[in-house]
Amino acid sequence: MKKPRLIITNVMIFTITGLIALIGIPIEGYFNGFDMQEIIACVFLIYFSGMSITAGYHRLWSHKTYDANIFVRVVLALGGAMALQNSILHWCSDHRVHHKFVDQNGKDPYSAKQGFFFSHIGWMLREYQSHRYDNYSNCKDLQKDSVVMWQHRHYIPIVLAMNFGVPILLGWLNGDILGMLLLAGVFRLVAVHHVTFFINSLAHIWGKQPYTDKNTARDNGILAFFTFGEGYHNYHHIFEYDYRNGIKWWQFDPTKWLIRGLSYFGWTKNLRRCPEERIEKAKLAMMMQRAQQKIEDMQGAEEVISKLQREYDLLIVKMSEYYAAKKRILEIKQANLRKSYENLELTYKYKELKQSMLLQKQKWLELNQLSFA
Repeated sequence: MKKPRLIITNVMIFTITGLIALIGIPIEGYFNGFDMQEIIACVFLIYFSGMSITAGYHRLWSHKTYDANIFVRVVLALGGAMALQNSILHWCSDHRVHHKFVDQNGKDPYSAKQGFFFSHIGWMLREYQSHRYDNYSNCKDLQKDSVVMWQHRHYIPIVLAMNFGVPILLGWLNGDILGMLLLAGVFRLVAVHHVTFFINSLAHIWGKQPYTDKNTARDNGILAFFTFGEGYHNYHHIFEYDYRNGIKWWQFDPTKWLIRGLSYFGWTKNLRRCPEERIEKAKLAMMMQRAQQKIEDMQGAEEVISKLQREYDLLIVKMSEYYAAKKRILEIKQANLRKSYENLELTYKYKELKQSMLLQKQKWLELNQLSFA
């Protein structure tokens, strides 16, 4: 079969910037060195442009996980253009198709099942889906956003201003335009490109699947460190409308912290979170599925699986009762009825339900472990 036509612009950008990063920058560093101002500018712009993709292109515009005021949206649109990954409208269209047809070759723009190279960068080198450049029917909501359309219509000038204008200005102020352009311009661009591309490739290959195995997405704390928190990708693919990827307070997710931090100033709002009950049930369902798969070939498997299933069903019932009581308590508190009789009675019941649910969970986990002993 004849291969699709090469996208020459993309091939040239990746080739030229890659060669400069691999050859030109080490030569400049060896002969002239880079000062602290250039290093600081480079690190800052890596985070600025990279998190404009994760907080802006991805969580704000692709998945609508929160709302932001026009100032934040303009800043993220500028930073996204600096990352040089196409316009918001185009990027989000591709990403929504990816979620809709994840892992389906020919439909998923960067299907991981077509190999690491394809999902990492290969899908951008040829016109595998030529309609991607003129069909944005899945982004009608974004076409009503004035910032999105402003960036889309003026994408090239904004890209040039952000990728050349900003580093040249910083270099002029620092007294070394070439050094700043190479480090904070080219190296920064190549670094952001590949750590972002890792989300499409490595995050579908390396890691664990604690929430679902219906797609190739994986959770990986190490990858999260390099991708501004996007490494918790298994979670994201099942709960894509959550503004968080790392849901635990200790999980490295600077994008989550940025969005949350801006909400304290009123610059972001309506931060969407997946209910805790759904998250816990998804984890338990995966544990139950894996337990059944491991036990099914053992002697007496049917009886063991039946016992596990009974305890699992009981645990799910107790969890539902517990979270229903927890939700009602929050509703009462929000209505400023803290001292009401209903609240006092429900609080007592809630504590009982919580203890009962935790005991049942412990019982099921112990039974699960004993099944493999």
